[in-house]
Amino acid sequence: MINKVEICGVNTAKLPVLSFDEKEELFDKIEQGDKDAREKFIKGNLRLVLSIIGRFSNRGENADDLFQVGCIGLIKALDNFDRTQGVQFSTYAVPMIIGEIRRYLRDYTAVRVSRSLRDTAYRALKIKEEITAKQGKEATIEQIAKELDKPKEEIVLALDAITEPVSLFEPIYHDGGDAVYVMDQISDEKSSDENWIEHITLKEAMEHLTDKEKQILDLRFFRGKTQTEVADEVGISQAQVSRLEKSAINRMKKYCE
Repeated sequence: MINKVEICGVNTAKLPVLSFDEKEELFDKIEQGDKDAREKFIKGNLRLVLSIIGRFSNRGENADDLFQVGCIGLIKALDNFDRTQGVQFSTYAVPMIIGEIRRYLRDYTAVRVSRSLRDTAYRALKIKEEITAKQGKEATIEQIAKELDKPKEEIVLALDAITEPVSLFEPIYHDGGDAVYVMDQISDEKSSDENWIEHITLKEAMEHLTDKEKQILDLRFFRGKTQTEVADEVGISQAQVSRLEKSAINRMKKYCE
């Protein structure tokens, strides 16, 4: 059903595609209150909605219904989009559209979740929005649990019951440039560009060490052995291990500087 040509009276085979310059020009007009530009922009991004609802095809949902719900998400994204943040509209709109579709599926899902669990989940979502709006940052499970006077495990279980799992590496949309993946919408401090660059720098610095120095650092800092244990394994004195270790670290520091 998702692959049919006409959805909600719209011929998907003839959907327009807007260039970056066209989007920027339309944004200028939209900000001035031009309703025709707004409608043209929405029509020019219907392919985005169409590509997203395709990932829900295995649920057996009606394509027309999903498309309409996705359009609501698209409109909400347009109304809340801030060009000054320096992100592409598609990157911003994807989670908005997915969120709208998930809310729809959550309310009409074929999987039967107990009413009490569903009620807890809905109350948790409402509290989450209130706390987030009040403090200006994402509410934690602990805060939600405290507000509802329930164990945090129960809150997690309730929210999981109404959430559909998604692969982080699933491509969601492709507008001619790089594809937008689910993982692009998720922040991971441990995988930041800074940490990645630091890891590469350290790896390159170690390439300037001798084989014995590499072995000593590996045993000391990656395998957690003492200098005495390293000395026994390498076949040198503990004093030599200490000297080689300090020398290797100093050379790596100079390289990293």
